[in-house]
Amino acid sequence: MPTVYVNDKPVEIGTAKLNCVQAAELAGAFLPHYCWHEALSVVASCRMCLVEMGDLKDGKVTMQPKVLPGCQTPVKDGTVIVTGDYDKRDRALPVLPYDPAYTKTAPLGARAKKAQADTLEGLLINHPLDCPVCDKAGECKLQDFSYKYGRSESRMVDLKNTPANKPGLSSKITLFTDRCIMCTRCVRFTREISGTAELQVVGRGHHEEIDTFPGRPLENKLAGNVVDLCPVGALGSKDFLYKQRVWYLKTTDGVCNGCSTGCSTYVDTNKDIVYRLRARYNPKAQGHFMCDDGRYGYHHANSGERFVRPVVKTEGRFKPVPWSVLLPQLKLDFQTAANQNAMSTVAVLSPFLTVEEAFLLGSYFKSLSPHIRLVLGPVPVIGADDKYPKNVKGESIEPVKFTIRAEKAPNRVGVEEVLKALQGEVIPFAKVTGEALAALWFAGGYPNPAHLDALVPPAWKTPALLVAQDLLPTVVTASAKYILPATTGFEKDGTFVNHAGYAQTFGRSARPPVEVRSELQLAYDLLDRKGLAQAANVRKELAAKVAYFS
Repeated sequence: MPTVYVNDKPVEIGTAKLNCVQAAELAGAFLPHYCWHEALSVVASCRMCLVEMGDLKDGKVTMQPKVLPGCQTPVKDGTVIVTGDYDKRDRALPVLPYDPAYTKTAPLGARAKKAQADTLEGLLINHPLDCPVCDKAGECKLQDFSYKYGRSESRMVDLKNTPANKPGLSSKITLFTDRCIMCTRCVRFTREISGTAELQVVGRGHHEEIDTFPGRPLENKLAGNVVDLCPVGALGSKDFLYKQRVWYLKTTDGVCNGCSTGCSTYVDTNKDIVYRLRARYNPKAQGHFMCDDGRYGYHHANSGERFVRPVVKTEGRFKPVPWSVLLPQLKLDFQTAANQNAMSTVAVLSPFLTVEEAFLLGSYFKSLSPHIRLVLGPVPVIGADDKYPKNVKGESIEPVKFTIRAEKAPNRVGVEEVLKALQGEVIPFAKVTGEALAALWFAGGYPNPAHLDALVPPAWKTPALLVAQDLLPTVVTASAKYILPATTGFEKDGTFVNHAGYAQTFGRSARPPVEVRSELQLAYDLLDRKGLAQAANVRKELAAKVAYFS
């Protein structure tokens, strides 16, 4: 088995084609880097990952006389890597037989350590000392690496180069040019992932800068990823700029509900307010990146138009009503409707519900009468799948590296499987809009009300008893007798199943407004179950009763 030695620690690499950064990671060592990224081409421009390298052959290690960039140097059987942290090696491991002439000149790891410190000094020559006002402070690799690998003093006595900032780089992104360390991650992303190639490097040497091509601002639908890719504070998101300090933010794992891809995300919140979404690497979902529709699609959670308490229409006006009064009334109305005409009583379960919510709500309505129909809520489909990278004509080219799905709902597949299990078929919403229904419960939760409004026929027949459970005003809530506030995808625990059948469980990132009761808790209460709803317990029940989720 091919074996690589990292600070004397043997690591079997199998048939994988790895560079020194990846091999070191397998050995539990970290090689600092700025320009290298697993999803992008290798340029070895930042020189931060310099290591000492050699080969173990015939029982002897022959070392290269100079340090080499780890990101650009592949490893093979017998490769020996010495990092700047060699003095922190595992002392229980035997020392390899290094050439005495090599170790006599300088101790092992000293060359790499000095090279990293020299690299950082070069990167910081023109870097401004504006960490107190920089949005990247607290998660900046320049700060972290300077503390861990750099020198505490600067020898720079000349005036720093201060090129003008470029706030017009994009409608969503600004460039602080003087902070840029020219890692070119952003340039390579626009050429290799989005394919739109808006960014370029202009100038040479001391005057190199990132800029857009004339007349082509950075406006592609994946552009927000360059902010995540930037290892320093050069590229800033205008949506998040100067809003929060990152050390105040609480980060939880989430799943994007913008389309059926179900991108894995990091949700950054403070005091139950969502401030930022970032892509979370998941090769089974979307890979490394996410689209801007999902990244900036959290504002509905903070909207001033949100329903934040239950209301009932009396005398033509909506008036607030406490849950303690509302719940018995709801249960009585729907039990009466089920007894009088169950076939004319319908419950709509939207593809924005988690599978746990859909299962419990569906179970409640079927408990009233097996003849009550469960209907799949409208599934927004906008255009066709948008695939990247693209060529100069805007056409998708192979191999496809990222897809924005036309289906703008995160859990159609999951809700369909629940409906199949509870009633044996999936009934689309369009099938019941023309019927004169006696009672309709519409469990929505649509982040974009325009998507729902476009799918409800203008002349749809409003049922005599209509309960609308949603986030924002829609044509459905306008006709409702009861309006129940829904929870966003950030305010609940649950599971989404994406277009490919991949199930992702996520936790709650923020608490909903005080008078908002989650769909899962509401289903608990309707079923007369005691205590607080726990998504994990419902998942176990779901797995036992629905074969698809077992």
